Amino acid sequence: MHHVLARITVKPEAAEQARDILVELVAKSRQEAGCVAYALYQQAEAPHIFQTVEQWRGQADAEAHMRTPHVGAAIAAADPLFAAPPEILAWHRLT
Repeated sequence: MHHVLARITVKPEAAEQARDILVELVAKSRQEAGCVAYALYQQAEAPHIFQTVEQWRGQADAEAHMRTPHVGAAIAAADPLFAAPPEILAWHRLT
């Protein structure tokens, strides 16, 4: 199993627009063959900060996900909204 956590920070005034883009991205990503789980969180105290928690069958599936048209479209749509570059990291589950 391959786990990916992505933190997306947008400009505060863009939180609602970014949420809509990310909700659509999650729906399409969950349909990918290698996707085991894909959740989206919005920080309660700072609603312009989002976190995805993703589980993929393997690293190749996660890498293929990043090359899909829906990921490219979401990044292009969200790019002007970013307050910082997204932080996308692979993790090893310990427990």
